[in-house]
Amino acid sequence: MGTQQILLIVLSVIIVGAAIAVGITMFNNQSYNSNKTALAAEAQNYASQVVQYYKTPLSQGGAGGTIAAADTTKIGQFIGWGAGFTNTETRVFKIKTVTPTSVMIEGYGKEAKGTPAKYPKLQTTITFPQGTIATTLTDEARPAGY
Repeated sequence: MGTQQILLIVLSVIIVGAAIAVGITMFNNQSYNSNKTALAAEAQNYASQVVQYYKTPLSQGGAGGTIAAADTTKIGQFIGWGAGFTNTETRVFKIKTVTPTSVMIEGYGKEAKGTPAKYPKLQTTITFPQGTIATTLTDEARPAGY
């Protein structure tokens, strides 16, 4: 009778431990996916603000229909970053390149998954004069400076 009770206790501990491990994994996956979704939504908002900057007249602090004279600092200040990047608790965005025909915004989430740690990475390219927005989401190691 004692052996049977010990076996049941050991079996119960194993089942509870497995359930806790599965729960932690599910929570981490949900956290990662939520961070990735929020990253994409926020990037879409910033890209729309870059299009707004492009269309705003020079006299009102915009680009006046030409992005050629703009730089990362001017665009960042217009969209409320204060510079060419912004860092929040969950995401980091940087205006990576500004050319006469496009602006690229790069962002990384701060929720990691896997070993080695991979973070959600986003690249949003705004093409002018059309104002089209193209976004690519991947999972990569976050470089230094992000």
